[in-house]
Amino acid sequence: MTRRRVVVTGLGCVSPVGNTVADSWQALLAGQSGIDFIQSFDATPFACKFGGEVKGFNITDLIPEKEARHMDRFIHLGLAAAIEAVADSGLPTGDALGEEEATRIGCNIGSGIGGLPMIENTHAELVARGPRRVSPFFVPASIINMISGHVSIKFGFKGPNLAVVTACTTGLHAIGQSARMIEYGDCDVMIAGGAESTMSPLGIGGFAAARALSFRNDDPKTASRPWDKDRDGFVLGEGAGVVVLEEYEHAKARGAKIYAEIVGFGLTGDAYHMTAPDVDGPRRSMQMALKNAGVNPDQVDYLNAHGTSTPLGDLNETNAIKLALGDHAKKTLVNSTKSMTGHLLGGAGGIESVFTALAVYHQKSPPTINIFNQDPECDLDYCANTARDVKIDIAVKNNFGFGGTNGTLVFKRV
Repeated sequence: MTRRRVVVTGLGCVSPVGNTVADSWQALLAGQSGIDFIQSFDATPFACKFGGEVKGFNITDLIPEKEARHMDRFIHLGLAAAIEAVADSGLPTGDALGEEEATRIGCNIGSGIGGLPMIENTHAELVARGPRRVSPFFVPASIINMISGHVSIKFGFKGPNLAVVTACTTGLHAIGQSARMIEYGDCDVMIAGGAESTMSPLGIGGFAAARALSFRNDDPKTASRPWDKDRDGFVLGEGAGVVVLEEYEHAKARGAKIYAEIVGFGLTGDAYHMTAPDVDGPRRSMQMALKNAGVNPDQVDYLNAHGTSTPLGDLNETNAIKLALGDHAKKTLVNSTKSMTGHLLGGAGGIESVFTALAVYHQKSPPTINIFNQDPECDLDYCANTARDVKIDIAVKNNFGFGGTNGTLVFKRV
């Protein structure tokens, strides 16, 4: 069977640095941090009091308030990103879709945790006022596959409808698996990505208890500092990133704008530790993706890293990149947009794939901000502090997650 080509024809995102793709991209190029003190609840008792919250976002600008009440915030964010991506792609929707065409467009938008705030709030209501106060919408408002469900219903997409859940690799895996489905002919178009909103007492409390977060409460905007010697943990963020993936000939026939082509996908397991990183899994993930793409390591121009700002994780990824790319690693431009957005968990791979496609399309790399004193053991070119114009024919995107799950995408300029 001939492998079908897959291209990116639509982008959507809601992020701590902007509520649209255009605003987020401009903020990234300017090196603007979206990290600040938490406003959505009283974080005074918590060891970490800051995060990457989405600001000024109102889902009722896009859907009726009655519908919005029946969804937790992660669905709001994912739906908003999908609406922007579909509009950007110019795909026909609803009554403009033929019956056969509708069955060839699917949705795969995942989340790492899902409706945590609604679960917290519903439990509090149950304890305080009894089981009769539990909403009949509680379950569909909080389960992970409902972003895909709402997107398919809104636009009339009747193709594959699913959701990936692989911790912080969720968004990337959703995009990679969706690309495979198009390659193998299961559909012609997939709306794919990830969303997360765990900016809640349990979310902050849980990650803080695990000692995974930065506790730099005196200066939140510089707390996410990948590859800096003084990094002390990741910064929790929220948001969503969604891409429209399309079979190349299908996209060309309708005159669609093409941001980039997805040519490779790799995914591996560490089989090592529940939360601690291991160099072998990420190395093999990158090598698998490059092999799948038919790309040699010395062809890689740019790598959007997982780059969370944790002491172990950043060093581990650096070493894995060096093992996967060999001597060419020192010539590859690497960055972490998490330095500005924080870590969106299940949404990270979605939003960072949007940024990677934009880097390829515009031939620009956003900076890694907050590198004040680069860790000598992290010795690659991390595009420190200033955006850069750069020739990008081949870009690599990494994400890794709890449970030892790894994913890598390879993007190609078209």
